[in-house]
Amino acid sequence: MTLMQGRSKIWQVLLGVSVLCWTHGDALAAFYVYQLPGGTRIITDHPIANKDYKLVRKSESARGVGAMVSEKRVQSAAIDVNAYDRLIRRAATRHRVDIALVKAVMHAESAFNPNAISDKGASGLMQLMPATAARYGVEDIFDPVQNVHGGVRYLRDLLVMFDHNPRLAVAAYNAGENAVKRHRGIPPYAETRGYVRKVLALKQTYTPKTAARAAAPKAVARNSATVVPVADVQKATPAAPSNL
Repeated sequence: MTLMQGRSKIWQVLLGVSVLCWTHGDALAAFYVYQLPGGTRIITDHPIANKDYKLVRKSESARGVGAMVSEKRVQSAAIDVNAYDRLIRRAATRHRVDIALVKAVMHAESAFNPNAISDKGASGLMQLMPATAARYGVEDIFDPVQNVHGGVRYLRDLLVMFDHNPRLAVAAYNAGENAVKRHRGIPPYAETRGYVRKVLALKQTYTPKTAARAAAPKAVARNSATVVPVADVQKATPAAPSNL
């Protein structure tokens, strides 16, 4: 899905902001918006002990946080790729889907931007089309909790539909289940094939043992943030899930 770039500089530098929300019935985490030296902003669910980080906002509501990192004077935003881990884990566990696969799909779909909108109308962390959201009872497509649970349920149904073959399920998430059935496999679309490769590679990255090995040479403290240049974030994610 191609994310709408907008006019502000932020989308020229980075696609993606991070916010952690909890599942329904749990206490809502506080949101912290910090401005880093040079104008970068990061949204996180935990305070950052760094005297060079200026606290811009702390609240228990995610309302407006996207706008706070999309102002013209903000030069970039930072991704905390672990910001949604609790939500991902709970949704994946509840719906019996591989946690690493869910995180990989979210990464490929929205780059962890809860306000992402594609040019075809797919929205939120899991880039749900309105019809898909309605099918899974998602009333607020930009609510991270509802969006993720809806997306994970859809992914679970695709896995069941294609005999738990992650390649086919991921291809169907991108191109639609009927395209996969029609072609009896991954459709011969360049973007879909690229999407499947990317998601499966990310899945390996987010698989616990793989992630542990990757993190071993470079220990990253919790009180830090990573600014990801646009070259490292997918500029044009593939087509939205189809309900046909």
